[in-house]
Amino acid sequence: MPSARTAYTLALPGLTATDDIDTVINWGLGADSTAYLAKMLTDPAGHGIDLDRTVVLYMATGSEWPETRLLAEEFMLPLLREHGVRFVQLARNGHLAADGITVLDDSHRPERLHARGAWTLWEEMESVGTVPQVAGTRKCSLRAKADVGDRWIGAVMGGRPFRQIIGFNADEASRSLKDEANSKVPGRTGAFPLIDWGWGRQACEAYLLERFGVHWPKSYCTFCCFSASMGSLPAHLERMRDHPEIAGEVLRLEYTAMSLNPNAKLYGKKSLLELFDPTQERDRACLEAFERELDMPWALYRVRRLFLLSADGKNRPVMRSTERIDLGRPQQLAQKLARVSQRHSLDVERDHQYGRAQAWLRPRGAARPMAEELFTTAPARVIDKQDKNFEKEWRAHLADASAQLPLA
Repeated sequence: MPSARTAYTLALPGLTATDDIDTVINWGLGADSTAYLAKMLTDPAGHGIDLDRTVVLYMATGSEWPETRLLAEEFMLPLLREHGVRFVQLARNGHLAADGITVLDDSHRPERLHARGAWTLWEEMESVGTVPQVAGTRKCSLRAKADVGDRWIGAVMGGRPFRQIIGFNADEASRSLKDEANSKVPGRTGAFPLIDWGWGRQACEAYLLERFGVHWPKSYCTFCCFSASMGSLPAHLERMRDHPEIAGEVLRLEYTAMSLNPNAKLYGKKSLLELFDPTQERDRACLEAFERELDMPWALYRVRRLFLLSADGKNRPVMRSTERIDLGRPQQLAQKLARVSQRHSLDVERDHQYGRAQAWLRPRGAARPMAEELFTTAPARVIDKQDKNFEKEWRAHLADASAQLPLA
């Protein structure tokens, strides 16, 4: 494997294992894993680490906060270079597993942190018009981070035994219990030194403050929905206010998703948009950035969803079809939708402030099985996409599939 800075692609796992590695350290850039890494490097052998047999992994999602990247480059990359630590930076190549992953850098003397690879989670969310889901497991993290790391490890370890050090802190010990279920790499044993040390979040932050003289922020994507469930929404909003241009982008992502599905609020029952107060100067800067983000071509979309039941009466996954009908400016498309809807006695809901127009041909029912059909305008970032067998299921569900709004 290369020791100088370079990039190479793993299209599929299954390469011949050539590395003499027995320890993998996951570094997510946040305070927890950074505190472990910085503390361990004060005395690697004393912490049971042979640096010659160790690799540090970082998975680039493409939407890390800029101050987190800057701190990592200022304080941690010099430490990695000083100790000659092998540092591998990875990214996913595309939506499909078959697209593979790219090694953005594989070096014992890393000079910079790569912000992104060929594919980003943001691009995937925006292209299908959705946002991360608050409920359930953190599938986006598993997809953009854990799966990427597992594929590289599986390729280079070849099934040999190794330990993987994860920076769960002592306040989140329960996460370690789920760890083994989330990784399927043969030969792996998870290790959680911060839990063993009894270092919670405050201890990690205090160590980094004493060591480097800075407050180390949380590491997460700018559009992450879990800031609400983690109880840190106020701090997240302050971070948004510090970066109004980022806030504008995230507001556009959410607004587009809510145009296609009014339930697609970033924080479950709350949207990011409603949390900003236009009478406050810093909030107003975020909203003005949002308006600038909306100054782009828009599209008129036809969105259909099916909420079906399986043969045994259980809920099936929701099926969706999104089709771009027309392109234009928001006002132009809204007027077209209004004209056609009027002829068919359909109400058009207008957001005169930001431009969205919607007409429901089939509102969602009260119970499954049910179908819904919506015509909506939104920024033209969403691609045509339809679940497999959607049309067949749609025709089977509807008694009269010809009852649709003629927009051609």
